[in-house]
Amino acid sequence: MTHKDKRVAFSIYLYLGALFITSLVVSNLIFQKFFYWQPFGDVTIFGAPLFEISVGILPYPITFLITDLISEIFGKKRANQVVIAGIFASFFSLLIVTVANVAPATDWSPVSDGMFKSVFGNTIVAVFASMMAYLLAQFVDIQLYHFWKRVTKGKYLWLRNNFSTFSSQFIDTFTVVLLLCSFGEISWELFYGLVISGFVFKIFIALLDTPLLYLFVYLLRKRFNLKLGEEISLD
Repeated sequence: MTHKDKRVAFSIYLYLGALFITSLVVSNLIFQKFFYWQPFGDVTIFGAPLFEISVGILPYPITFLITDLISEIFGKKRANQVVIAGIFASFFSLLIVTVANVAPATDWSPVSDGMFKSVFGNTIVAVFASMMAYLLAQFVDIQLYHFWKRVTKGKYLWLRNNFSTFSSQFIDTFTVVLLLCSFGEISWELFYGLVISGFVFKIFIALLDTPLLYLFVYLLRKRFNLKLGEEISLD
């Protein structure tokens, strides 16, 4: 690979990392708003509406698409680096929000102390719960992705993409809802409905992003003349 190609590859990796971190941080900041996803009409399970989901779930599947893409093109090491950077960025954003929450609002401030606290007051608990779930789920996703990549010898991209994502998304959904219920942020009555709703929604998105993964992998392999299973080294 030429020096120019390596610079282009590093730029792509950098932008993918930026999209990953932005999606992760934003999902933690907006999680307190819930919406009703109604693709199949009114459905309830365990007495709770099946498709009531936090808006924080909307950007979150993007992070798994990006780590799968980085894993495929740049390798396991680079995917793990992005995950660790995402954790750092999330806790740093938590620190900023905490300081902003403590700072007293002026009398003329469009956003009062009470309003700010009602929106961001639970961010500490949310980020902690999300980070614990995220840390476990992302590393499971990367490990499983490369396990299936070795088993299939670089073939069947759809298999490793979906098998790794399905497992990691269930771990993520179950863990974050469990922690939020344990901390009293969400009623235990909603536990099963939120777990199943979140998992079903993430599976739906994972199936939709498989063609996108194929497209991006195809474009990057063509751009850098990569063989099947070959990865770009940025070292």
